[in-house]
Amino acid sequence: MYAGHGGSLPGRPTSVTGRGRSLESSMLQVEFAELSDTGRRRDHNEDYIGHALPETPELARSRGWLFALADGVGGQDRGEVASRTAVESLLAGFLDAPPGEPHMSLLPRLVQAANTHVHEAAMMPGKNSLSIATTLVACALRFDRAVVAHVGDSRCYLIRRSQVRVLTRDHTVANEQFSMGLLSAREAANVPTRHVLSRSLGNDLFVNTETSEHQVLAGDVLMLCSDGLHGAMTPSEMAHIVGHSDDLKSAAKKLVEVANQQDGSDNISVQLIRARSVERVGMYRGRPYKLL
Repeated sequence: MYAGHGGSLPGRPTSVTGRGRSLESSMLQVEFAELSDTGRRRDHNEDYIGHALPETPELARSRGWLFALADGVGGQDRGEVASRTAVESLLAGFLDAPPGEPHMSLLPRLVQAANTHVHEAAMMPGKNSLSIATTLVACALRFDRAVVAHVGDSRCYLIRRSQVRVLTRDHTVANEQFSMGLLSAREAANVPTRHVLSRSLGNDLFVNTETSEHQVLAGDVLMLCSDGLHGAMTPSEMAHIVGHSDDLKSAAKKLVEVANQQDGSDNISVQLIRARSVERVGMYRGRPYKLL
């Protein structure tokens, strides 16, 4: 398990790269890079990122990989505590989960547990019951599937053959009004409430987690990011950088660099996960079987 956020000194980025072990040529193999940066105008980093990797071929098939990113809500007290608590709770729960539990049921349960931990963190003695909250986006991979769970406006994108698609829906007041037909897409992108969250971890005892499952092909890149990145760049700009970089580490650095150049008003965090190969499976009564 690894968890960490942008460097302790303002403007000092921290990056981590890794590659899923080549356990068997037919199974899911993953390589990744992640980077978190304070940005150009903030004096500390309220984002937090982390991952949990399988240690054996058996765990790769029974549990898989997990990547998570959280953005402590700006304007709240101790946002960095909320984001770290959420990610560390999620990763610990993932590693302790019964092998083989479907990710579609596992992730919402773990997000709810993370929400409880964030909510309780505000009630710790000596903290004066300060309100803390955070967004959270998580992506679990196993076989040829990615399950994405999220709360708030941190996003997950799928980049496939230079085409990009967002897999999450922002939980903001403006986006909820757009979904109800009260605002146009242009209005929703410019109203003052576009950054006001309609859903986050820590505000209440229970949270509504949005979860989706997607098929993954070899060569696909999944990108998790905070609004410090997706608020500064268009999806096509991000896909272009990922598609034209020598490796995921240089792509992550370039994304953060451009986001800082074009905005830089917020913390910037990104995780890039590439499927080097996948294991095609079907599902019967919740159990996977290999496709020939």
